[in-house]
Amino acid sequence: MLSICIKNNQIILQKQEPMPTAGEKEALLAVQVAGICGTDVALLRGYYDFSGTPGHEFVAKVVKSADPSWMGKRVTADINICCGHCTECLRDNPHHCLQRSVIGIKNKNGAFAQYLNVPLANLLSIPETVNDDQAVFIEPIAAALEILEQVEISKTDRLLVIGAGKLGQLAARVLTTTGATVLVIARHISQQQCLERAGIAWIRETELADLDAFDLVVEATGSPQGLTLARQAVRPRGTIILKSTYPPGKSIQFDFSSLVVDEIRLIGSRCGPYQKAIDWLAEGKIDPLPLIAARYSLAQAPQAFAKARESGVMKVLLDISASTNQKKHPKAPE
Repeated sequence: MLSICIKNNQIILQKQEPMPTAGEKEALLAVQVAGICGTDVALLRGYYDFSGTPGHEFVAKVVKSADPSWMGKRVTADINICCGHCTECLRDNPHHCLQRSVIGIKNKNGAFAQYLNVPLANLLSIPETVNDDQAVFIEPIAAALEILEQVEISKTDRLLVIGAGKLGQLAARVLTTTGATVLVIARHISQQQCLERAGIAWIRETELADLDAFDLVVEATGSPQGLTLARQAVRPRGTIILKSTYPPGKSIQFDFSSLVVDEIRLIGSRCGPYQKAIDWLAEGKIDPLPLIAARYSLAQAPQAFAKARESGVMKVLLDISASTNQKKHPKAPE
């Protein structure tokens, strides 16, 4: 089996990696297409001290399953694998399971491989009306939709998205469906053009000081400086949605007292409703395809990561099924 591994901050192409097996409550998936996320790039830099196969945005076909009803289906998976019996799971809060593993991120190999095994409970079926390239975006679209799960937005609200990368672009597209006024701070020409094609207004960071404060600010820069900028942009009693994550132990200088004085709500926001993301794609409510910047085979993963690390580059895809050069998958292990 062909896969890639991150070890000691390097990408290693593994050509003879043993295929995973499917347990009694699992399915074996043949990965078709996967997307490189900002988190994957961060893992390469040492985020989470991760060692293993990354990749959590993917579409695959079920080639072996303890439940035969899944056989042959095109699927993706909720990346959070929960224990089902801790206090958070019993609160129906599985994304915050105290024992969770996370596909391609924490204690679980991911989708940058020809095959991947996942629990049956995590599988989500992809309808025929959603193609593979669209399906790759299910996880980040769900993360963008989580904002609507966490806060109520009215048409009179003024919204700002800081950061026009992949997640910021999707968040802006989701927020425009509310009818509220949406602005995005975008640094790179490619980001600005992508927003313009979607009919979304953007500004430069230097223009922010001349604008009135915003009711809701989404911080999606991946940089600690983004939080400082978000604080400057939000009105008293406004809300900041924090989408960025930073490496553990990284020092962040921030005036938290100002949050108290101005009674600002700071809300962490991570994974979201996968099925809702699938429904939005199937209904044509969101079009992520303009975000695709480049595609590579799995064997070209080092070049693909190099491309993904370039400033202003949107989504880079890995055509993993193409790496087999076969029309049929090899027999899955018993």
